[in-house]
Amino acid sequence: MGKRTLFARTAIMALTLAFAAPAVHAAPSKAEVEKLFHTWLANDLWPEAQKTGISRQLFDQATGGISLKWDLPDLVPPGTTPPKEQKQSQAEFSSPGAYFSEKRLQGLAGTGRSLAERHASTLRKVEAAYGVPGSIIVAIWGRESGFGSARLPYSAIDVLATKAFMSTRKDLFRRELISALHIVEGGDIAVSKMMGSWAGALGQPQFMPTSYLKYAVDFDGDGHRDIWNSVPDSLASIANYLKKSGWQAGRSWGYEVSIPDGVTCAQEGPDRAKPLSDWSSQGITRISGKGFPKAELSAPTMMLVPAGTHGPEFLVSPNFYVLKEYNNSDLYALFIGNLADRIAYGGGAFKAPFGDVGKMLRSDVLAMQQALVVKGYDVGTVDGLPGFKTRRSLGDWQAKAGMAPTCFPDASLKSKLR
Repeated sequence: MGKRTLFARTAIMALTLAFAAPAVHAAPSKAEVEKLFHTWLANDLWPEAQKTGISRQLFDQATGGISLKWDLPDLVPPGTTPPKEQKQSQAEFSSPGAYFSEKRLQGLAGTGRSLAERHASTLRKVEAAYGVPGSIIVAIWGRESGFGSARLPYSAIDVLATKAFMSTRKDLFRRELISALHIVEGGDIAVSKMMGSWAGALGQPQFMPTSYLKYAVDFDGDGHRDIWNSVPDSLASIANYLKKSGWQAGRSWGYEVSIPDGVTCAQEGPDRAKPLSDWSSQGITRISGKGFPKAELSAPTMMLVPAGTHGPEFLVSPNFYVLKEYNNSDLYALFIGNLADRIAYGGGAFKAPFGDVGKMLRSDVLAMQQALVVKGYDVGTVDGLPGFKTRRSLGDWQAKAGMAPTCFPDASLKSKLR
C-alpha cells in the first residue's frame, strides 16, 4: 500500500471515527463529505486505477468535474450508521401476479412486434451470428429500456463513484467504476456521454460496465461499441451476452404446463433435469393443448413451480436459466419468455393465475426453513425467501406427513411444521 493511499485511508478513518462519536460530534456536513470524497479519488482510487492500466490523463479528465449524487439510494456517508438490513420480501414471493401487468405486457408486445418488423434484417443477422431468437432479444430490449426510449438521467461516472465511495456495496461499485474508466479509455464513448441509471447500468441493454467490457459488440461496423445510440450494437450485445452465458440455439425457453394430480411438485430445480419425454410420460402436458416439439423430447428439461401449486406451472429448458443470468429472478425470466412468445407468436397471458400467495411474514418462512433443516432437508439459503429448494423440500415434507404437496409456505402449515 502506497504512502498516499495509506494516508488517505487513515485520514478518512480518523474523520469517520470523529464524526461517529455521538456524544461529541454531529454527523459530517455535505461539504465535509465532499472533501473526503475528493481525497479518496486522488489518493485511494487513483493508485488502484493506475495499476489496472488507466492513464493519469484519462483519470483526471473523467474525475475532474465529478460530484456526489446525494439522491441515490443505499448511501452510507462517512460518520453515519449503515441502515439495518431490510427484511422485506420480494415480488418473487410477495406479489408475483402483480409483476405480470397485462396492460404493460400488451403494450410492450405491440411495440415489440412493430420494432421486430422494422429491424427484421438486423435481427436475422444477429440471430445467425449468435443463435438467439430475435423475439428474445427484443423482449429484453423492451423490458430493460423501453426499446431504448427510457431516459438515462445520470452520469454513469458520477453514480458509480458515489456508490463506490459511500454505498452499502462499495467494493462492487469500485470494480464497476474502474471498468467504466476502461470503457472511456478504450475510446467507445466520452465521459460526458456515458449516461446510465441510478444503479450505474449503461445504455439500451442496461449493462453494468463489467458486462459491457465482456459482451458489448460493434455490430454496425463503425468502430465503436455504442449501446447508447446504435440499435444494431444494442441488439447484438444482448445476443452476445446470452450466447456467452450458455444459450442453446434451437431450444425454447420453456412451456406453461399442467401437472396432473398425483405428480408431485417437489421435483423442480435446475439440478433435477430430465428429458422432456420423461416429464411427458408422467402426464404433464402443455396448457395450450399443443404437443411438445419432437426435436426437444430428448433434451434436458426442468420443472418450475414459482408459486407451488398455487400458480402457473412450467417445464423450462436451460435457456430459462440463461435468462436469469441477465437478471437473477424467476419472474424476470418468465416475463421475458412470455413477452417473447407474444412478440413471436401472438401469445397471451399465462393461463393459470398466481393465487393468493406471499402473505406470510418473512420471519415465519424463516422459521419453517429452520424447522426443515432440523429435519434434514436442504432448503438452500435460510433467509425467509422460499426459493426452489425450500419449495421442493416443503413438498417432500408434506408428502411424508400425509398431506397433498403444495410446495409453497402458507399459514396453515406453521403449526404443523415445528
